[in-house]
Amino acid sequence: MVRQGHPLLQAETLSTEGYAAYGHVVSSRHGKAQGPVDSALAEHGMQRKIAAIVPGFSAAIAVAQCSDLIAQVPASWFAGLQRRFGGRALQGFALPVKTPPITVSQMWHPRMEVDPAHRWLRQQVLSVCQTPDAVSFSPR
Repeated sequence: MVRQGHPLLQAETLSTEGYAAYGHVVSSRHGKAQGPVDSALAEHGMQRKIAAIVPGFSAAIAVAQCSDLIAQVPASWFAGLQRRFGGRALQGFALPVKTPPITVSQMWHPRMEVDPAHRWLRQQVLSVCQTPDAVSFSPR
């Protein structure tokens, strides 16, 4: 995703070259700069410019919102932002390269397995996460 008014949005279509040409803010819990997007770009003989590494998607979004950096975040995060802020600050788009899906898992301590309140909470989280968001991604 990028901020509204980002130069990348001026293109009629999003090319792999255009995507790789701009700086990127990468979210990584372990501080790794390289990930699935970089592997996919390498298959096309390209490399993106990583300008910043942050610990999570929220930080990546904050950086992208006030700069010309591109943040890669899951579609579900973008959909949540659209609902909260009405799409005024950020524009999402599909990646121009194919990447493997991201696995999202719930984890809890075994002692919470049979706790009724915890079971209810896990089910609520699962229900929200499994609800597909009707989000349209386009470069404009």
